[in-house]
Amino acid sequence: MLEVIFTPAEFAALRQRDLSRTVCVVFDVLRATSSMITALANGAREIIPVCEIAEAVALRQARPELLLAGERNGLRILRAQTGSVDFDLGNSPREFTRERVGGRSLAMTTTNGTRALQACRGARRVLVGSFLNLSAVADWLAREGVEELLIVCSGTHEEAAYEDVLGAGALCDAVWAQFASGHVADSAQVAREIFQQGRGDLLAAVQRARNARRLLALPDLREDVAGCLQRDSLPVLAELCADGAVRMLKGASRFA
Repeated sequence: MLEVIFTPAEFAALRQRDLSRTVCVVFDVLRATSSMITALANGAREIIPVCEIAEAVALRQARPELLLAGERNGLRILRAQTGSVDFDLGNSPREFTRERVGGRSLAMTTTNGTRALQACRGARRVLVGSFLNLSAVADWLAREGVEELLIVCSGTHEEAAYEDVLGAGALCDAVWAQFASGHVADSAQVAREIFQQGRGDLLAAVQRARNARRLLALPDLREDVAGCLQRDSLPVLAELCADGAVRMLKGASRFA
């Protein structure tokens, strides 16, 4: 089975599904999953994704060593939103340098990406997907002989996000032969065809996206768009563990 869900409106239904045999791969290309992969590649111990700002602040109070990372409306969360502290990091992959995150644990909340990860908690495995580690994810799916794959697009607010559909389509394209003889949902076919139409120039394709246009209009963030499209630049594997933290997949070597 190969299936894609496109919008956060479908997250609630995930909690009602039996995902015990399903591997989920979550994409939030611009920018949460790209930032998580970058952080782990640069030596972060773990990222704890939470849905609400208050949850992240409570974790910091319980564990003062945690770095706080995340965004609302694309921008770093500040004291005015938390009532107590500025977040240490926003949601730009360029912030998650080895100097900032090496050896550290992070609590992270974003508008959609962390929600998408939480929605998949009942799955057999939950992997973090991005263009940065796309082939590493596809290769792992092939090695493990995964038979049920659900690709989850984080979306924008409650709508689909074009860049996430591109990412999902790229993964569908990479694993197509593995699933073509089984049940392939129309959603996977749609995502794959959208990727195939844009694959020749991903940056041009992604500029159709609402999120990309917003980031490109902000001088401090516009470089994130091209950066998040660097396919296979960080070939690391990450999963959402049973205790709720995102870590390097057991047995996977850290990219350096």
